[in-house]
Amino acid sequence: MSAIFVTATGTDIGKTFVTAALIHEFRRRGRAVDALKPVASGFDPARLGETDAGILLGALGQGATQEALGRIAPWRYSAPLSPNMASRRDGPPLDFNALIAFTRDRVEHAKDLLLIEGVGGIMVPLDDQHTVLDWMAALRLPALLIAGSYLGAISHTLTAVAALRQRAIGIRAVVINESAGSGVDLGETVETLSRFIPQPVPIVAVPRLPSAETAHPALQSLAELL
Repeated sequence: MSAIFVTATGTDIGKTFVTAALIHEFRRRGRAVDALKPVASGFDPARLGETDAGILLGALGQGATQEALGRIAPWRYSAPLSPNMASRRDGPPLDFNALIAFTRDRVEHAKDLLLIEGVGGIMVPLDDQHTVLDWMAALRLPALLIAGSYLGAISHTLTAVAALRQRAIGIRAVVINESAGSGVDLGETVETLSRFIPQPVPIVAVPRLPSAETAHPALQSLAELL
């Protein structure tokens, strides 16, 4: 059994897309894989299949039913805000200890590979005392850091890497998920980051793909690292 925490430098970077793409890749290989999206904001119950949790369930070959959503995404808030802010508008505050207990239990009972998708970026507040980084540090799982290739992404990525290292969180790989409409070259972004992120942390460039189901050598290489 192994578990990976999928996090990002910020929101709308592509955590769900990369997680879903990896699920499809592992399923093509016949590997048992499961996923969690324990905390979700901006959740629209009228469009279950299009939510982050619904997309992960679809990649797993499961329907986005209320029962399935409860299994992988128990903390859901409708407001598209950080969980601490969203919970003030929709539901009780997130119980950090309950979140840790839930995630640890799922890790302990995972059959093979478990992908745990965080919410927003690594410093997003979960409640008034804890961030996603605190969640990751409590679990002590290796991280898969998703970043973009937009202007400014290099600084954001290096800042995230420094924060993860400060909390002794291992980085399994950094994924540069090509940003839509970016004028910054994907290859140059990876080349520059490689000068500042020392080995053995691999950097994998994922170009814009038609869908998460698309097989691609970058995803194959990434799967080998996990």
